[in-house]
Amino acid sequence: MNIKITGTGCYIPSEVELNSGFSEREFLDANGVRLDPPNEVIIDKFKAITGIAERRYAKEHLNTSDLAFFAAEKAIEDSGIDPETLDYIIVAHNFGDVKYGSIQGDTVPCLASRVKHSLQIKNPKCVAYDLLFGCPGWVEGLIQAQAFIKAGMAKKCLVIGAETLSRVIDKHDRDSMIFSDGAGATVIETSEKDEGMLAFESASYTHDEAYYLYFGSSFNKSLCPNTRYIKMHGRKIYEFACVHVPQAMKDCLDKSGVSIDDVKKIFIHQANEKMDQAIVKRFFRLYKKPVPEDIMPMNIQKMGNSSVATIPTLLDMVKKGEIERQSIHKGDVVIFASVGAGMNINAVVYKC
Repeated sequence: MNIKITGTGCYIPSEVELNSGFSEREFLDANGVRLDPPNEVIIDKFKAITGIAERRYAKEHLNTSDLAFFAAEKAIEDSGIDPETLDYIIVAHNFGDVKYGSIQGDTVPCLASRVKHSLQIKNPKCVAYDLLFGCPGWVEGLIQAQAFIKAGMAKKCLVIGAETLSRVIDKHDRDSMIFSDGAGATVIETSEKDEGMLAFESASYTHDEAYYLYFGSSFNKSLCPNTRYIKMHGRKIYEFACVHVPQAMKDCLDKSGVSIDDVKKIFIHQANEKMDQAIVKRFFRLYKKPVPEDIMPMNIQKMGNSSVATIPTLLDMVKKGEIERQSIHKGDVVIFASVGAGMNINAVVYKC
């Protein structure tokens, strides 16, 4: 018995924040000192490294669970299933529902329960829970859904990645420009055919790496020190990802028995364009192969980094022909791979 993705859906917030919107920001360093380069230079350098030209923010009245619900509705419609037949709803996120203007994350009830409520599912045996695994959360949810199905505990699962990172950014930190909002959802079902998940790899590096991403005070020392924002050690994350993610992808592919030459697409967490390119290049270098053209779809240029939502959103957009020169077809072998807070990494080899 295996699993297959029978439906995808995403919700792209309508509020577009261009890079030019950061031109008047007061960017400070960790000591609270204003950065020397003018903002135009900071923004141009940011664009060259991350590839991000714009990102999406949720409207003020919407929360993470709302975005998750919208994406879930589309995935369920795409799959054609009756939502009452779902056995599990797994929602990956990092901060819960953070209302606009608030400083608190709300996770009671859990976001998965909120999504189930919004879907008006009456079946009490449809179990709803949240998954906290950093940016790799949606991929880990896919792995967990497969485990439930293989164990005979489920036949249908809804796996969602949703986040509103715009609510937890420090506007005085230039890293705030990378983060965005969004949601992607997938319906997972049993399959008896030669398709679905062929192998997976998952790991947590916490000895030295646990706090590469963390919650910290604003760089503006005049603000309340007890209000926390998402922070990261960018260089350490870059170096970590470029070493460990390609190896995890190789271990996963070797476990699957699929040749590197048969991989059609790599759906990698949209964290940073240069980092993602370096990861894929090093992955193919492990096989002494050049990187094939158009192997790596990307939407970070317009969507930014929406954490757990990036891969399912990208998958839905490629599936529906919304990314130029990118498509997937039945029988194609693809790889999902991600890295994020924890530090957690994972990879899945999947046959469409």
